[in-house]
Amino acid sequence: MTDRILIVARMAPDRADEVAALFRASDRTSLPTDLGVIRRELFHYQDDLYFHLVEFSGDADRAMAEARVREDFRKLCADLNPLVSPYDSATWRGPADAAATSFYRWTPQDA
Repeated sequence: MTDRILIVARMAPDRADEVAALFRASDRTSLPTDLGVIRRELFHYQDDLYFHLVEFSGDADRAMAEARVREDFRKLCADLNPLVSPYDSATWRGPADAAATSFYRWTPQDA
C-alpha cells in the first residue's frame, strides 16, 4: 500500500532553486530509501505558496515519525528553515501541522 502527504507552506519563488538543491542533495543519501519515499515533487504557486508532495511505499505517518528522530532529517529541516516558512506560523509545530487533508481520491481501479 502506498501513502502520500502534501505539505503546504510559504516560499518565495526565487528560492525554488535553493530548495530543490537541498532536496536533490538529500535524495542522493539513504534518507528517502530508508523512509520508503518513492516519489517527491515540489511546486510553487503565485507569489509564495509551496507544495511538497511525498509518496511512500508504506504508511506516511510512520515514515514521518521515523524521520523526526534522524539527524539527517533534522539537518535538512534546519537548512530549509530560512527558505520555507510555515503557512500558518501560529499553529506550526512540525511538518504534520502543514499537511493537507485529502478529502477525495479516485483511481481507475475505483471505477
